[in-house]
Amino acid sequence: MFGLMARAAPVLALMLATASARADDVADFYRGRNVELYVGYSTGGGYDIYARMLARHMGRFIPGNPTLVPKNMEGAGSLRLANWLANAAPRDGSVFGTIGRGTAFDPVLGQPGAQFTASELSWLGSMNQEVSICAAWHDSGIATFQDLQSKELLVGAVSNNDDTGQFARVINAVLGAKLKIVAGYPGGNDVVLAMERGEVKGRCGWSWSSVLAAHMAWWKEKKINILVQLALAKHPDLPDVPLVTDLAKTDAQRQMLRMIFARQVMGRPFVAPPGVPKERVDALRKAFMDTMADKDFRADSEKAKLEINPVPGDQVEALVKEIYATPPEVAKQAAAALK
Repeated sequence: MFGLMARAAPVLALMLATASARADDVADFYRGRNVELYVGYSTGGGYDIYARMLARHMGRFIPGNPTLVPKNMEGAGSLRLANWLANAAPRDGSVFGTIGRGTAFDPVLGQPGAQFTASELSWLGSMNQEVSICAAWHDSGIATFQDLQSKELLVGAVSNNDDTGQFARVINAVLGAKLKIVAGYPGGNDVVLAMERGEVKGRCGWSWSSVLAAHMAWWKEKKINILVQLALAKHPDLPDVPLVTDLAKTDAQRQMLRMIFARQVMGRPFVAPPGVPKERVDALRKAFMDTMADKDFRADSEKAKLEINPVPGDQVEALVKEIYATPPEVAKQAAAALK
């Protein structure tokens, strides 16, 4: 036994020394550096608010304590940023970003313009598991989901490729809703302002966390009617609002809806380019989760009314790989529902 331990000791010492050297290398890389954190949407929306909160705190937990600098790269519902991260961004760990929760699945669903494979990206984690809603302005004449099946509702959208456009089309195609989509707004906040101005009368793919953070008064004052929850499970705040999968009338409809709304598990995802050295990805993943548990971060998030329910990077990566392994026929039917 003593001999075995004696032989194992040098191996263990070598492993510890190697791990320490890698940690030192990571710290040396990040020390004194600015890390760019890109947001795939315009300023003021939910993704932007979450990213800027993360940027204020995460640098304390990355070895070397770099400064995180938020930048916006809106376009095509964050598809522009996803393509850039995959194909043009530095692959050294100096850049990462947040994209739409459904953007990762655009390639497998055959969305035009998607020039990446999400399972090859470096997933760092998600700040929240998301529930989205469809909501109608109080004077729209639409009070329930059943109203949508007989009356038209004009809804604003950022893009045909992001949640605000895709979710509305899915509800139309699978459940027979009558949503008329006006796409092209720079970000979710712009859709909300358009709804307030009367340009449109509703919005689908609206994150409940964003409603809580920026428009809780509208909900409490009944300025919006919440029609349906777009997720795989109901939010505790909304026990009486129907869940989209519960509205399915057939097993085929239910299977398609589950595939499309599985993205909600990664409600506020953060992702780095492919090919980033493993030790830097590991460091960023750990820093991300350490930030999520930090009391100062939690206090700031609570003050800003941000819902924090984090998902580790390896779990986000596993979900992405699971969706990419969906049987082609199911994926084809789901893709058809998005068009």
